[in-house]
Amino acid sequence: MHTNPDDYQWPTCTNPNCKRQLWTNETGRQACRPCEDQTAKHLTELPALFRRLNTTTTLMRGARRPGGATSGSKTPPVPPRLEVLSLIAAGGVATRLRDIEDAWRKALGWTIAPWRGRPAQAVPEHIRFLVNNLPWAVSDYESVGQDIDDLRRLHAECTAAAANEHRPGRVSIGRCPVRLDDDPPCQTELTATAASHRVRCNGCGTRWETLAEWKQLRAAQDEVLLSDAGVAA
Repeated sequence: MHTNPDDYQWPTCTNPNCKRQLWTNETGRQACRPCEDQTAKHLTELPALFRRLNTTTTLMRGARRPGGATSGSKTPPVPPRLEVLSLIAAGGVATRLRDIEDAWRKALGWTIAPWRGRPAQAVPEHIRFLVNNLPWAVSDYESVGQDIDDLRRLHAECTAAAANEHRPGRVSIGRCPVRLDDDPPCQTELTATAASHRVRCNGCGTRWETLAEWKQLRAAQDEVLLSDAGVAA
């Protein structure tokens, strides 16, 4: 039986957002080289994006997480950014990368890797595996097109969240705890946003500009609250 040449369909990239016809030297591959290069770029950028988002969540002390309770702190929190929390929490970046890794391991006939600890510990391990095995996947793994698209979307979500495209308004984060000489605490109302951990007191001019200084601010506010509670008692 002869095949009609008109019925032949030239192979295309399996990435649903590409579908480009493969070049002759790409014949037999599942994804084109530009998609491989772009996916490698996305993977190498994800660890830094994740670290940035993970830092943002530490600024949300007292914020209500989905399905969780508040921390109980009397210090008003910076409002939660749900798109950040959803990427950092269970089911977020680490879980989505793990699912792709597990599927690749299964296709390769390899043992499913054990859990590697917290998301901050797991994400670099998942990335390392995916980067190392991406050349195999784009060549031989039939489902790699969907994984490429999933990684593209994950990268886009992390980029958008890190760029603070939806910047929240300023909110109160408690009063300034700074004591000048032997005076009582400044007590000027402080404000901040989840987009930045930089805070400046309009009363005494004190600034908190790093994550470490933010933590010092929170500790000092708690100390004042405890002191006030002791006086009241």
